Amino acid sequence: MSFLIVIPARYASQRYPGKPLAMLRGASGAEKTLIQRSWEAAKAVPGSPRVVVATDDARIREAAEAFGAEVVMTPDTCANGTERCAAAVQALGESFDVVVNLQGDAPLTPAWFVDDLVAAMRADTQSDIATPVLRCDGVSLKAFLDDRKAGRVGGTTAVFAADNAALYFSKEVIPFTSASYPNEAATPVFHHVGVYAYRPEALTAYPAWPTGPLERLEGLEQLRFLEQGRRVLCVEVQGKGRAFWELNNPEDIPRIEAMLAQMGVE
Repeated sequence: MSFLIVIPARYASQRYPGKPLAMLRGASGAEKTLIQRSWEAAKAVPGSPRVVVATDDARIREAAEAFGAEVVMTPDTCANGTERCAAAVQALGESFDVVVNLQGDAPLTPAWFVDDLVAAMRADTQSDIATPVLRCDGVSLKAFLDDRKAGRVGGTTAVFAADNAALYFSKEVIPFTSASYPNEAATPVFHHVGVYAYRPEALTAYPAWPTGPLERLEGLEQLRFLEQGRRVLCVEVQGKGRAFWELNNPEDIPRIEAMLAQMGVE
């Protein structure tokens, strides 16, 4: 199954302008931009998939080309990463069985997350899109709850049916639980990991669909698929002891740098 990895990146983020060019220090103290670390995560996926950075900003293009990335320029009218992926595929003018969106703010994404998504798309031919979910332990759930208490928009959580079809995604912590969990304990909350694998036909159709009220309220692009009645497959992945966190706010930088150091990532 042929697949393309697209890393959408825009400079004019409302919550964190210039985020793709934020510097992250690795285990050796060397600094690399967020977009470079995300590109290196994509290049680590087995099978040597083609990897492109999709952006509308010359500063990001210059930075990405400087470390050797292939860059596709996309319109500044793209409302989100999925629309930017669709624009990148259209600009490339090539066919792929699956298009993977590895968001540019997730440099800690393990390669096996992408492997698991592609395998799930191969096995479940009825799904238009697949996305990973990671069961929270007590530590990660506390981090989610602390972010919300502090008024920060942190990671996204997901709830799904018995057949793993997504029911909803939210920036709130769902489902609600009043229980306390030890640090290592499994919890009923699943962290939605910002990676997507699309069927090309669904990805091509996406930009023409109207933005629905749920997507507008939550600011989550994947809700457009649900509001259109499309099947979104949640694929439970295993952390295997690997730390994972997205860079959503400047306050996340020390947390991610600590994880890079723990993992020995230069």
